[in-house]
Amino acid sequence: MAIYIALSSFTDQGIRTVKDSPKRADAVKEAARKLGVNMTQIYWTQGQYDLVAIIEAPDDKTATAFSLAVGAAGNIRTQTMRAFNREEMDGILGKLP
Repeated sequence: MAIYIALSSFTDQGIRTVKDSPKRADAVKEAARKLGVNMTQIYWTQGQYDLVAIIEAPDDKTATAFSLAVGAAGNIRTQTMRAFNREEMDGILGKLP
């Protein structure tokens, strides 16, 4: 499974209903499971982003579908980044000339 880091910010709608955020996170985790995605961790953060989530998905298309589904609910805007673990990075660097 590929790992992704999602940096999210509340929309106006999301901040108006921020008290429901933990319940929404549970619902998103369940929806992710139905798409074949595992949201392994979620953190509420201070600073530029309101939430940081660690997501495992079988491929980029599935991760993108998940991000679009979450965004369509209207509570957050997300930037998703592919993350590489140590072994993956060793493989990438091994391809360099």
